[in-house]
Amino acid sequence: MVQPFIRLEHINHQYSGGNKALVDINLSLSAEEFTVLIGPSGAGKSTLMRVLNGLVRPTSGTVWIENVPITVVPERTVRLERRRIGMVFQQFNLVRRLSALENVLLGRLGFMPTWQSTLKRYSRADRELAMGLLERVGLADHAWQRADTLSGGQQQRVGIARALAQQPRLILADEPISALDPKSAEGVMDLLRDIQERDGIAVIANLHFLETVREYAARVIALKKGAVVFDGRLEELTEAVTRELYYGEKAAQPQYASQASELNVALESR
Repeated sequence: MVQPFIRLEHINHQYSGGNKALVDINLSLSAEEFTVLIGPSGAGKSTLMRVLNGLVRPTSGTVWIENVPITVVPERTVRLERRRIGMVFQQFNLVRRLSALENVLLGRLGFMPTWQSTLKRYSRADRELAMGLLERVGLADHAWQRADTLSGGQQQRVGIARALAQQPRLILADEPISALDPKSAEGVMDLLRDIQERDGIAVIANLHFLETVREYAARVIALKKGAVVFDGRLEELTEAVTRELYYGEKAAQPQYASQASELNVALESR
């Protein structure tokens, strides 16, 4: 039996305004599968991503990375554990004035002494690693190009290379394709799937498009109003489940039969 890499036990999170973003979340996530989070806007998916990465400490509950309870340990320990989790962001989060290569090298800062990271004195091994990762994502020829002159798809590939520079066991991708055109989005998703399958690095992606979910996911976790309402294999994600998730319908009604093929289009237009 595969041991979970991350466990969430009774996770709740409430923002200062009183909004409950997460409600009693209990999950076990292995480091060997492609998992997708789905749900309506405001369901708590991005908050859950940040809890998983230690960027947000939940109001209550415990997050375990293997045997380390990162929700209760000192911040320094959280930073050390966070090095094992790469993050890919919706808006790329690159340093715009730096080159593609320099952005990838930022993924190595957590492994350097403070004085060295402050001066950004990267080792030869780190530079060779970064160049190799740019080659892997198809951007070796753009290594010295400023990040803000790259296309959206190219910037997201740099973001993925930066995450890989951490040599992580898990990559969290928070809406990684929502700002991309269809061709670039497909390339990014293919790259994430290749990383999961070839490197054995788990990927947890927050996605909106059900067509994409069905193309790439092995496991699907659905949230609604901060709570998990579905957790299962892709083949268990039926039309009835998605209708209840997005439209609040308990089951697919006969009058909707003619609209079944239009469900993904309707969801993607949101």
